[in-house]
Amino acid sequence: MQEKNANQASRRAFIRNISFASVVLLNGSINPLSASSVFNLRKKVLLRFVVASDAHYGQPDTPYEAMMLDMISKVNQFHQSNPLDFTVINGDIIHNEKRFLPEAKEKLTGLNMPWYVTRGNHDMVTEAYWKEVFGTPLNNDFATKNIGIILGDTSNEKGDYLSPNLVWLKEKLEQHKHSKQVLLFLHIPQAKWTKNGVDSPAFFELIRKYPNVKAVFHGHEHDQDGVTMDNGVPFFFDAHIGGNWGTKYKGFRVVELMKDGTLVTYMMNPTEKMNEVTI
Repeated sequence: MQEKNANQASRRAFIRNISFASVVLLNGSINPLSASSVFNLRKKVLLRFVVASDAHYGQPDTPYEAMMLDMISKVNQFHQSNPLDFTVINGDIIHNEKRFLPEAKEKLTGLNMPWYVTRGNHDMVTEAYWKEVFGTPLNNDFATKNIGIILGDTSNEKGDYLSPNLVWLKEKLEQHKHSKQVLLFLHIPQAKWTKNGVDSPAFFELIRKYPNVKAVFHGHEHDQDGVTMDNGVPFFFDAHIGGNWGTKYKGFRVVELMKDGTLVTYMMNPTEKMNEVTI
């Protein structure tokens, strides 16, 4: 009886914290999704991860250390009841000054699951220094549970807004073309959907050749926490976990890839579920 009551309480709490639930179909149409349906899907999760961006560790006149530690604490707390396969910090880990990168990295080691990083325009360090600190190249990829994960670089030491290296990206998409799904992480948006994106038709031409690209995740735009569809592929934003502008809340995105290939995602605020989407 105690276990039943606990499960009922867990269900009520889960449903109470979901808002704006919706489903994005493969044809790009969006329909409402009930909170109870979302709860019932939890048993079908194949892969669950968090994506967060824009910590801006070291930005003057901001409580950057407290904001970073709060994010880490909340992700770990979520992980306790909803085990995560990994977390991606999708760019702008620091704010311009390279001296903050080792300190930010040390903080990130507090995450209780595997974690990966991409460079943003405020991560103004060389490729050599990035690899020295994180031990991984700026362009990185791996596979898990027949899912290809590609993490691309979209800036440089000067902080320019760039497209990823398309030669490298094509090579990786080829390597992962037999994966069930591919997930792509790029800090800078590759279209002018937002004021700080870049215009990269060649990027879209490339990924349209690979139908297993399931979703693309962007940071950079602190005031964006929604999704834009292009040719049936969703491009997700995750607001910000630091900095001095953007959405009123600082949160991160949870992504749950189901065994049947559908994808559920929602923002955490950082413990309230917001903007639920299923693909």
